[in-house]
Amino acid sequence: MTAQSTLAPQRDGAPEPSGRSVRRRRAHRGQARIAALYLAPAGIVLVSVMAYPLYQLVQLSLYEYGQAQASGGAPLEFLGLGNYTRLLNDPRFWMVLLNTCGFAAVCVAGSLAVGITLAVLASRVRQLPRALLFLAALGAWATPAVAGSTVWLFLFDQDFGLVNEVLTGIGLTGMEGFSWTYDRFVAFALVAGEVIWCSFPFVMVTMYAGIKAIPEEMVEAASLDGASTWRTARSVLLPMLRPLLVIATIQSIIWDFKIFTQIYVMTDGGGVAGQNLVLNVYAYQEAFAGSNYGLGSAIGVVMTALLLLITVIYLRVQRGTGENA
Repeated sequence: MTAQSTLAPQRDGAPEPSGRSVRRRRAHRGQARIAALYLAPAGIVLVSVMAYPLYQLVQLSLYEYGQAQASGGAPLEFLGLGNYTRLLNDPRFWMVLLNTCGFAAVCVAGSLAVGITLAVLASRVRQLPRALLFLAALGAWATPAVAGSTVWLFLFDQDFGLVNEVLTGIGLTGMEGFSWTYDRFVAFALVAGEVIWCSFPFVMVTMYAGIKAIPEEMVEAASLDGASTWRTARSVLLPMLRPLLVIATIQSIIWDFKIFTQIYVMTDGGGVAGQNLVLNVYAYQEAFAGSNYGLGSAIGVVMTALLLLITVIYLRVQRGTGENA
């Protein structure tokens, strides 16, 4: 018997994996199982807290559930997808959906732009200016939404607001008595400014932590190789900051897509003739002001589905970008 006959048969073109690679895969699977065990308690808590409310939300959206049904004066009427059909055939729903998507996009882009810019600035200034910047940012972040919205309304008041007085004082006489909440787009811009003001600190703190975690040797090596500042940022910093950027973007999308307090307070419940409605305020009006809890629940289900869809699409795009980088 030859030595070759004692070897295990191999497939053509498929080399037998080495012992080192097998051990590496086993170690990786073992680490994955350990990580899953650590994450299991948090996952169980999240499922326990979220599963029943989501089930109730979906269930209510399938019924005609108004004030009479809530008080027990009338039986529940199963509508199936009737509430969703009513929503999809309502032009007002599509207008509110467009408002929500456009408003959230502006707020997310503004929060990311301001937060990343200030994070880079904070990483390049001395300790005292950096401490003052973080103190001011965290103060804005810690301000309750109702209080912050009220302060902004007072600053932009058409009769007594500081902003109109300053603009009038520098020669813009047309701003005297100007209403910042009457016009649809001006009101949205005002609310977006307040949302960005109270949201950018999260992005700033997150990105600053990521920037400080990057070894200085890598930036110095890129500079010695002749890379420009833009090239260094795009090829060195951005790939290392991408995981944090994904987290900050997804969080901002979720927060800004379901804005309620700022819109409700600053536009007095949705603006003139509901021109500044977003989905969360629209759902509140239908469910509580209109006592149509079934339709309000359907709007909540649509919002949840849209947020999940946007998050999945964004993660897939980021994964593809990372693989092609």
